[in-house]
Amino acid sequence: MTEGNKLFMNKRNGSTDEFTMLGCGPSAKFNLLRRSCSCRKFDLVKFPCAHAMPALHLKHGDDYGTNIYNYSLPIYSKESYLLAYLKPICTVPLESEWSVVWEYLEIQVLPPDFDPKLGGRKVRCVKGVLEPSRPKKTNKCSKYKRSGHKRTTYRLNVG
Repeated sequence: MTEGNKLFMNKRNGSTDEFTMLGCGPSAKFNLLRRSCSCRKFDLVKFPCAHAMPALHLKHGDDYGTNIYNYSLPIYSKESYLLAYLKPICTVPLESEWSVVWEYLEIQVLPPDFDPKLGGRKVRCVKGVLEPSRPKKTNKCSKYKRSGHKRTTYRLNVG
């Protein structure tokens, strides 16, 4: 509802059920009759998105907060929520209270076979014909910044 209050709304073609919403993000087209929005959130979740709120506010006035549930699936209602959690969820009892057959207690369960090699197997990367190859790096002398020799093997030992 608070996000919907920040949006600017335009009626499309003078209709009372088609609107264009402008605001922070991209514009969205909303249709109350089809219960669809171009942001697709209202279409997928079946609960009014932020673009639906200004349209519902215009159509139902200040009482639009209770009318949201008329435009959403019945699973979002308070009654269906209470029905879903009507039956208690039984937890697992303590291990000391378990009743296990004696035959099962005597069975020894071993862990699966394990290969101690670390990592996966090495795979060499073979370049295709059309893949560009990297140019070889030429060595440069660290002292004189010339290619073709190293500082230790330079013939002219200058200072």
